[in-house]
Amino acid sequence: MKNASVIASPIGQITILADDEFVHAVTFAETDITGLTENPLTLTVAQQLGDYFNGRLQQFNFPIKQNGTEFQQEVWRNLLAIPFGETISYAKFSAHHPLAIRAIAAANGKNNIAIVVPCHRVIGSNGKLVGYAGGLWRKQWLLQHEREIAWRGQTELKF
Repeated sequence: MKNASVIASPIGQITILADDEFVHAVTFAETDITGLTENPLTLTVAQQLGDYFNGRLQQFNFPIKQNGTEFQQEVWRNLLAIPFGETISYAKFSAHHPLAIRAIAAANGKNNIAIVVPCHRVIGSNGKLVGYAGGLWRKQWLLQHEREIAWRGQTELKF
């Protein structure tokens, strides 16, 4: 990686790492970006993340690329199919590979492109928040934020 941008967000500092073609990481982890410079791609990602946090964007549209096995790549592609504002249990998410639920959870945990590849949308079968590298408080915030945006303008009946 030779390019980076850092943004402040409601859930902490986010570092974006990219080359000239692809974004390789969007992370909450402290990252040494000494010698790295912003480029049009990292600035686009920063703008889109800002729009996401301001409730103006529900789907990202920039090129991403993570290193991983074919199995991990499949898991990450499947994460991209989870609709904005919705969650899915690990059991349901792994229904196509029911014996691989632990491997799927491990691949989910190796996702380096937080928020954009929405691993935060996968929850426990009992509806509880489980496992998020950015911290469960961030996962809760992201899910609540997306739910509020997805439901904007709609009435939710409470019984």
